[in-house]
Amino acid sequence: MSRLATILDQIGPLHQEAQRQAAERQNQLTKPAGSLGRLEAIAIQVAGITGCPRPRLRDKAVITVAADHGVAAAGVSAYPQEVTAQMVLNFLHNGAAINVLARHVGARVVVVDAGVAGDLPAHPELRSCKIARGTANIAEGPAMTRQQALQAIETGIRLVEEERARGLDIVATGDMGIGNTTPSTAIAAVFTGRSPAELAGRGTGVDDAGLQRKIAVIERALEVNRPDAGDPIDVLAKVGGFEIGTIAGIILGAAALRIPVVIDGFISTAGALIALHLCPPAKAYCFAGHCSAEPGHAAMLSHLGLEPILDLDMRLGEGTGAVLAMGIIEAACKVLDEMATFAEAGVSEKSS
Repeated sequence: MSRLATILDQIGPLHQEAQRQAAERQNQLTKPAGSLGRLEAIAIQVAGITGCPRPRLRDKAVITVAADHGVAAAGVSAYPQEVTAQMVLNFLHNGAAINVLARHVGARVVVVDAGVAGDLPAHPELRSCKIARGTANIAEGPAMTRQQALQAIETGIRLVEEERARGLDIVATGDMGIGNTTPSTAIAAVFTGRSPAELAGRGTGVDDAGLQRKIAVIERALEVNRPDAGDPIDVLAKVGGFEIGTIAGIILGAAALRIPVVIDGFISTAGALIALHLCPPAKAYCFAGHCSAEPGHAAMLSHLGLEPILDLDMRLGEGTGAVLAMGIIEAACKVLDEMATFAEAGVSEKSS
């Protein structure tokens, strides 16, 4: 049995007894039943994921995966490709938005090179998992081989396993890659059935002409490659990216280990489309961190049946929306665990 098949076989339903006990405790806390809204449902879901009726999320990490894309040569981004490697160095020097926001919520940042085109200097905090120096141009043929697609997913699985060994109670996904909204839009089009024109956004800020060029490139990529929506590995190989496949693996690896996973924005949700079409039960282990300002993101979340925790008009990536939402999820669990019950506080319950 392949590594991926083994992991998929390990992903089962949530722990019902833990959820029942969590729900029972929610109803005993010193508040009207349901008055904390989605916070209550979030904590109960985490209880089911972890199997603990009063989960505590102490060890937090965001895994930010970087890779380049051959399609960048088609002029689909406002920034040159070398920015990918430059931003990886910025992550490693704690200078990016994800570093600031991860510090804010007490999460470590795990920086991964899954396919950056340039050379990166050795750094103790850099996980070098380079599959290739960027993907091929999807407007001209497949992004990668099927074997590389599997390698990307298995890389994500291995990363989660390594982080679990360091201590990991909740994980967020993040990305970096110039041009990566283009393959993400192509993946969204395959699975949602919507046109690239409906889904494509301005990414890093292309102008009107750049947006039309981007849409035409995605349409050509779909026509040239004809990815099979019934085969998520084929979709990843034909029109995906190395960071997208690695994020899919992070999601599946977390689900197999019963770790809550917070999905970031547009690119991370492309990874979720791959992961959850490979293994629909993994959805129960996922939280949508936020709704991106990219126009196609809402359609992706709707297709997956995931409701975003935040909607702040963000579209940066890196894992920024996911780590902010991680703080909300931790707060929900703290309420469940730390708030007094009516009996403990000596407060009278609702009159019958």
